[in-house]
Amino acid sequence: MTFFRLYKILTVFRAYRLDELLPKHRSSKWLRVLLFSLFWVRPKAKQQEIGERLRQALQELGPVWIKFGQMVSTRRDVLPKHLADALAKLQDQVTPFDGKIAKQIIETALECPIDYYFSDFNEQPLASASIAQVHTATLKSSQAQVVIKVLRPNILPIIKSDIRLMYWVANQFTKRIKFGEKLRAVEIVSDYESTLLKELDLLKEAYNTARLRDNFINSEILYIPYVYQDLCRKNILVEERIYGTPIANIDELKRSNVNMKLLAERGVQAFFTQVFRDNFFHADMHPGNIFVDISEPQNPRYIGIDCAIVGILTEDDQRYLAENFLAFFNQDYRKIAQIYITSGWVPETTDAVALEMAMRNVCEPAFAKPLGEISFSQILLALFQVARQFEMDIQPQLTLLEKTLFYIEGLGRQLYPALDLWQTAKPFLEKWYEEKYSAKKLLQQVWQSLPEWKNLVVELPVKLNDQARMTKQMHIQLKQINQELQRSKRCQRRLMFMVVVLSLLGIIALVVH
Repeated sequence: MTFFRLYKILTVFRAYRLDELLPKHRSSKWLRVLLFSLFWVRPKAKQQEIGERLRQALQELGPVWIKFGQMVSTRRDVLPKHLADALAKLQDQVTPFDGKIAKQIIETALECPIDYYFSDFNEQPLASASIAQVHTATLKSSQAQVVIKVLRPNILPIIKSDIRLMYWVANQFTKRIKFGEKLRAVEIVSDYESTLLKELDLLKEAYNTARLRDNFINSEILYIPYVYQDLCRKNILVEERIYGTPIANIDELKRSNVNMKLLAERGVQAFFTQVFRDNFFHADMHPGNIFVDISEPQNPRYIGIDCAIVGILTEDDQRYLAENFLAFFNQDYRKIAQIYITSGWVPETTDAVALEMAMRNVCEPAFAKPLGEISFSQILLALFQVARQFEMDIQPQLTLLEKTLFYIEGLGRQLYPALDLWQTAKPFLEKWYEEKYSAKKLLQQVWQSLPEWKNLVVELPVKLNDQARMTKQMHIQLKQINQELQRSKRCQRRLMFMVVVLSLLGIIALVVH
């Protein structure tokens, strides 16, 4: 199975001439020869650029590789722009599986006939993607319209098989191609595997969706559908059916007279609110997962679905990231360098002056443009790329954040090209940082911790007494050990004396004899 799958991958690579992606070095010659030996494979997409050929190749290889390409397209820290742009166009074009099979999966998961909970179950899927497909139904208990997400049958063995091949290919690149480790191919496959396995557990997605919904209850900027968690299982998810305009349908939004400026700004607000206020953010906000409620065109609201992938930052990363953004807004490159070192993102032995100069060289050309034209996500990406040169090992949560910011800013600029991310983001960050780390906030934290201090003061004499008793016992034990050591040394000296005396007596006896 794996051999034939590998053969299929190699023939696709040959057909789309993906050997052009290999570095011009003798260490990659073996792979070029292998691909060239498949002389019977006919070329495809002859007139297309390499990025488009790569996109079509992944499309042909199927669902797992499509999602891999979609994920890789967000890793602009390791991928050239023209390839990232081409892969970003990948869409799940997957033939749906039989609706009767989906019905059987649901009944097995719920351990009852489907009409026990649902009426009007539609065997024709509403949508079909690489991992799962979605069917509509009506909930009998409340007559609420719902969607039921069902994992594809037998998807796990296919995923595991393809991922094994991905690791093999990644390792070959890393080991056999000069500078191959810079591609971070194994790291990318590992990130992908982690992401994909999370998407295979719909109970996790149900929890994430419910938590995000709680964070934005009664919000005017973002709506998350209700999840019927008691009906969710590892392979099925039941949630409220939403109605909205796909975010990518910009023509429809304009025809509906939607306030595009407000919509774009609210996208930025939703992102920063999730990252800093809640520290729990939807990390897969590509256009297919975002809709717009246009029932009030001048007061539009986002609708977010498919919450399988979320990001959480450590408190330190959250603070350092906010400080990094604010320092960047203020063009304080020395501060940026200090943050990268203090945070541990780069080694503490890093030359701060050299790092500052590298950051300055990246940022200053950007500030030659009007603020509204500066890409916030591209600058963050550039800063991470510079930091990589100083041995920065980007944490997965920061990669997720970078990807999400890229999506949000890209969508915002499509909706409203004059979007000034700075005008929206800077006041939010300044307010959040002031509330979180101001002197007043620190005093509040001290005041709130007074009961703990009171208990500590009450317990302090007892603890000190215990400590004194333990110290005294240790002194007694050390004294006993010292006495034993002294006795041992005396015994050793006596033994040595006896050995010497006996040796002398032996020598005298031999001489006399």
